[in-house]
Amino acid sequence: MAILSSSAPSGASQAAVVLVHGGFVDGSGWEGVYKVLKRDGFEVSVVQNATESLAGDVAATHAAIDALEKPVILVGHSYGGVVISEAGNHARVAGLVYIAAFAPDVGESVATLIANPAPGAPVPPIQPQPNGFLLLDKAKFAEAFAADVDPAKAAFMADSQVPWGPEALAGAVTVPAWKTKPSWYLVARDDRMIPPEAQRAMSMRAGSTTVELEGSHAIYVTQPGGVAELIEVAAETVTSSGN
Repeated sequence: MAILSSSAPSGASQAAVVLVHGGFVDGSGWEGVYKVLKRDGFEVSVVQNATESLAGDVAATHAAIDALEKPVILVGHSYGGVVISEAGNHARVAGLVYIAAFAPDVGESVATLIANPAPGAPVPPIQPQPNGFLLLDKAKFAEAFAADVDPAKAAFMADSQVPWGPEALAGAVTVPAWKTKPSWYLVARDDRMIPPEAQRAMSMRAGSTTVELEGSHAIYVTQPGGVAELIEVAAETVTSSGN
């Protein structure tokens, strides 16, 4: 997928974008995607979730949506897909974009979706902490999460991890927004956190318009142009259809 031209898409004036990060990281990883979207004329908000509980992260995402006046394209990476599946029921959300993300059905959570990994699938190096929160093994972070990220940046990401709360991991979706809202899904073909096969299965179940790119779980960091292009396609689609 090529980066869109610098001329602003028509959807830029009609839709805003809200970016939701996943577990172990914060919103700063969206910087590259943010810059492309801003260049192309979009109003963009980056949610900084505490990732302590799904309910708390949904509330923070709703607050970001409430601050906008335009229809919203809600974008989630990894665990952020769980957040947008629940938060996407907000009346202002016009479309959902999943970036190498979980897309749960009713009653599903990250915990249930990863309970029975496919044979041969890589096991993320998650390390429970004494306080019950979760981190990735710093020595294995790059290989598992960010294999195509610059090594120095991957090391920084490993050392600046945000502890992921067990209530967030176990937070179950009540009404998946993808059942009633149009969705798009970007599969990261080299993902070692969420197997690509699982990503394809979730995107198919959600009826998402799906594209694939070569990249690790951190594809939103390494391929901001391709990620932003899919978001812009979603914005163009929902605004042209009047959603």
